[in-house]
Amino acid sequence: MSKFKIIPVSEEFASHIRETKIDNFGHKAIEQVATGFGPCRVSLKPFEPGKNKRILISHSPFEIENAFNQPGPVFIHKEEVESYKNIHQFPPEIKADKQNFPLSLIGYSADQKMIFTKMVGDEDVDLLIPQIFQEHEEIAFLHARNAEACCYICKIERV
Repeated sequence: MSKFKIIPVSEEFASHIRETKIDNFGHKAIEQVATGFGPCRVSLKPFEPGKNKRILISHSPFEIENAFNQPGPVFIHKEEVESYKNIHQFPPEIKADKQNFPLSLIGYSADQKMIFTKMVGDEDVDLLIPQIFQEHEEIAFLHARNAEACCYICKIERV
């Protein structure tokens, strides 16, 4: 039985960005050929540098306005892509590539206050997530972030 689920950026949100070419902060979306691995925040798959076209936007993964909102740059595919489906497992392509995707997990309370951080390092993120939830009942959800770039990858909820 899974103890967590991965929440990617929704297909509907990405479609809105593709149609309007404006992010939720009123910034113009930037289209470009991928120069890095990303990942796409909808499919949670890495980009192929020099091949895939992507859209850069400012994004905050929070619902409540507060000092912990941490808006930042994220990428989505320029073309429609299917949302990440294997929601009870951390995206394997990101998990396997520790060089391009060094991970940190940040825990938040129900009122979206940052209360926990953990570098994943060489640990297995699929084992670490349920361990964190079990040991820290005060954590309502986690965010996976790139530990070097600090950019948001996905939300992780308890099941």
